[in-house]
Amino acid sequence: MIRKFIDRLLGRKSPASTSAAGVAPAPDPVSRQMASYSGSEQGVHLADVPSSAIRTCETLQKAGYKAFIVGGGVRDLLLGLKPKDFDVATDATPEEVTRLFRRSRLIGRRFQIVHVMHGRETIEVSTFRALRNDADTDEHGRVLRDNVWGTQAEDAARRDFTINALYYDPVADLILDWHDGVKDIHRRVIRMIGDPATRYREDPIRMLRTARFAAKTGFAVEEATRAPIRELAPLIHNIPAARLFDEMLKLLQSGHSLESLQQLRNEGLHHGLLPLLDVILEQPDGERFIHVALTRTDERVLEGKSVSPGFLFATLLWQQVRVRWNERVSRGEPSIPALHAAIDTVVDEQSEKLAIQKRIIADMREIWALQPRFGRRTGAAPFRLLEHLRFRAGYDFMILRCDAGEAAAELGAWWTRFIDADGPTRQQLLEQAPSAGPARKRRRGPARQTPGDGGSGSSARGPDAGAPARPPSDAA
Repeated sequence: MIRKFIDRLLGRKSPASTSAAGVAPAPDPVSRQMASYSGSEQGVHLADVPSSAIRTCETLQKAGYKAFIVGGGVRDLLLGLKPKDFDVATDATPEEVTRLFRRSRLIGRRFQIVHVMHGRETIEVSTFRALRNDADTDEHGRVLRDNVWGTQAEDAARRDFTINALYYDPVADLILDWHDGVKDIHRRVIRMIGDPATRYREDPIRMLRTARFAAKTGFAVEEATRAPIRELAPLIHNIPAARLFDEMLKLLQSGHSLESLQQLRNEGLHHGLLPLLDVILEQPDGERFIHVALTRTDERVLEGKSVSPGFLFATLLWQQVRVRWNERVSRGEPSIPALHAAIDTVVDEQSEKLAIQKRIIADMREIWALQPRFGRRTGAAPFRLLEHLRFRAGYDFMILRCDAGEAAAELGAWWTRFIDADGPTRQQLLEQAPSAGPARKRRRGPARQTPGDGGSGSSARGPDAGAPARPPSDAA
C-alpha cells in the first residue's frame, strides 16, 4: 500500500515542471536509489512535529503539490533530538507558495525561499532545485546564484550530507531517503553526497558544517569526506563575512560548542573564523575561561534556554581584550581609556573576518566596560551599577571570570549576596567590602537618596569611593 502511495506521489505531474529558464528538467537521475520508511517505525513521533510544519505541508498537498519536512529536522527526529527548526521542501515555485499563504514573504537572491508565518513560528519553504553544470560560480567554484527548479531526486542530490537528504511527509508518516541517509544515521557516519572536494568548492561553509555536525551528533566523519578539508581550508576566507558570522553563531549555539571548536582546530579551520583563537587557547588562563564559559553556554542550550550572541562573543574575545588592556596599562596609560582602546582594537580586527552585527558589538562593549566597576564596592557605586541596563549580563560575565580563577571568588560571592540583600544587609556588606583605594573628595551639596537603597536614606549614600579601575587580573 505504501508502494502504491509512493508511485502516485512521484508520478503526479508537478506544477513546477519547467525551470526558471523555461527548460524542462532532466529525468530523475537517482530515482532508483530512493528508499522509503515508515516514520513511526523509525522512531519519529508526530507529537514532536509542530503543527505549523504539518499545516504547511497539508496546505501545499491539498493544492496538488508535493511537500515534505526536510533536512536537519528529519535528522534530529530520527536521532531522538528536539529540532530547533523545521524546513519544508516542495515542488511549488516560490510565487505559488506565496499565493497559498497569506502570511508569507519571499526572501533571498542567491537562493530564493519563502518564509511562512504561523503565529510566532516561521517555516522556511524552499523549492526543489535542479542539478546544473552551468551554475554561476566565482573563480574558486563557489555557487553565486541558483534558482533553477528541478525534481525531488535532483534536490536530494544537491544536499550536502546523506543524513540531511531525508524527506518526511507528516501527513502520510513517510520518510523518503535518496542517499542511504537512514543507514548512515544507524551507522553513525557523516558522509558527503557526491565528490567532497567539488562540494566544498561549491560552498566552503560545508566544511564548517562538517565540524558542527560531527560535534553535535558524535558521528565519525567518513575519510573521503574529511580528506579534502585541510587542503581547502583557505577557501573559508572567500565566504561573505555576514554568512560566516551566521554559521559561527549556529556552531556556538548548537549545545556542543566546545566539541565544535575542537573539531575546527582538528581540521585546521579555526583561522578563518577566529584568527586569535589559537593565541587565546595557548594561554592557560584563557583556555580555562573559555572552557567554563562555553560549558555554561552548552548547558543553557541543552536546557532549552536562550543564549545572548553578544555574551557569547564577549566570552570568546575577552582574553584578547584583557591582554591588550594589560599591555596598555603597563605602558602607563590610564586604566579606563586603555580598556576602551583595547576593545576598539580587538573589535576592529575581528570585524574584518566576521560581520558581527552592530547591536551585538554594542552588547559586547558594555559587558566588557562594566567589569572594572564590579571592583568598586563602596558608597553609591554598587547601587548605580545595579541600575545599569546590562547589569545582569555584566554580572554573569564577572561570575565566569571568578569561576575561571581570573577574578577573586570573594568578589563574586559579595555581589551575589548584595543583589538579593535587604537595605541593612547591603549596608553591612558595604562596610565589610575591601577598599579599592583612597576615596575621592565628595562635592558639597544636598544629600540625596541613592536609588536602590530601599528608601533607607543615608545608609546607602556616599561617593564612588573606588580608585581608578585596574585590569581584571589585579581586581579584588
